[in-house]
Amino acid sequence: MAKKKAEGYLSGREARRISKENRRITNEFEKQHKRKNVPESEYLTEMRDPNNTVEFDNLHTYFFTDAGTVKAVDGVSFEVPIGKTVGVVGESGCGKSVTSLSLMQLLQRPQGQVVEGSIRLNLGDKAYDVTKMPTEKMQHLRGNFMSMIFQEPMTSLNPVFRIGDQVDEVIALHHGEGKTKDQIKARTIELLEMVGIANSEGVYRMYPHELSGGMRQRVMIAMALACSPRLIIADEPTTALDVTIQAQVLDLLRNLKDKINSSIMFITHDLGVIAEMADYVVVMYAGRVVEKGTVEEIFHHPSHPYTIGLMASKPVVGKQVDKLYSIPGKVPNPINMPNYCYFKDRCEMCVAGCEGEYPHEVSLSPTHKVSCYRYYDNAEKGGER
Repeated sequence: MAKKKAEGYLSGREARRISKENRRITNEFEKQHKRKNVPESEYLTEMRDPNNTVEFDNLHTYFFTDAGTVKAVDGVSFEVPIGKTVGVVGESGCGKSVTSLSLMQLLQRPQGQVVEGSIRLNLGDKAYDVTKMPTEKMQHLRGNFMSMIFQEPMTSLNPVFRIGDQVDEVIALHHGEGKTKDQIKARTIELLEMVGIANSEGVYRMYPHELSGGMRQRVMIAMALACSPRLIIADEPTTALDVTIQAQVLDLLRNLKDKINSSIMFITHDLGVIAEMADYVVVMYAGRVVEKGTVEEIFHHPSHPYTIGLMASKPVVGKQVDKLYSIPGKVPNPINMPNYCYFKDRCEMCVAGCEGEYPHEVSLSPTHKVSCYRYYDNAEKGGER
């Protein structure tokens, strides 16, 4: 009797066929990225709302692996208004970081590619569609208009260069024209002081391994703010820090945002941080936005079963429970997504119709939107479908 193949098993021939097809697809995308002397008209666009810093519109970002195509971001749409903080929450692997890396064009290429949709970035006098921009033009946007505080400062800082040299390099690259070395150094020390580093002259001469986690994270924030960007992407900037340092970093980000009037896209698992920092919340699950709204709407009226599950799983001060709630089941395989609601197999609130195709977005209020069959009847009555 033939031995039954394990689930997900790929024969050598099938793996080679997938690999060849992936190379063909990614080579096409890479040709677009590597073009030279591209006219600005090709990536010029118009903001849907000029009060937004960035607009993600039906973004699809895939990873073409030898095991198949991973749909890491699968039709994400949301906005980051000027001067506001938008919190992006969801469990690991839901596409939060990939969404931000798509905006920065820092995906692991050639496997990772934006295959559909647009990301409109507001530069003030004009707007660019980042997904259509060649790599050589991105250098002018990163740092100047948008910058990112990465998740792990130890791996983001170069261990063989002093802190001062690394921050100097950012300033010299973007704003160094006509500045002397002493002027650049003075700006670096000013930035280090701005992020709450007392011994800025000493830290300027230190190597990353000589600093604590909190200090390294402050250096990363100083680098991100070096050119006063319009958008700061904070990718779990407080994950590795203890609670007191975490509170200091959050205060620091909040004050600096107001000081340079920028917007923040704050990616985190921590709902407490979101409640404190964000004006708007975007809840992601399996590469899609399942719910979005103002921080009050999401925290006081969570509507999607996944958001309700996230809220129920956080501990409450003063309430004694034998066991913390956890959402049952597991996330579907990103290579072979179901053709119905991705949360259905874990959902404890299923209604008639849940076995249909993936639910579209329903408006509960002008700012509160949810993708769930439970609200279809209300939407139809209100004519909002």
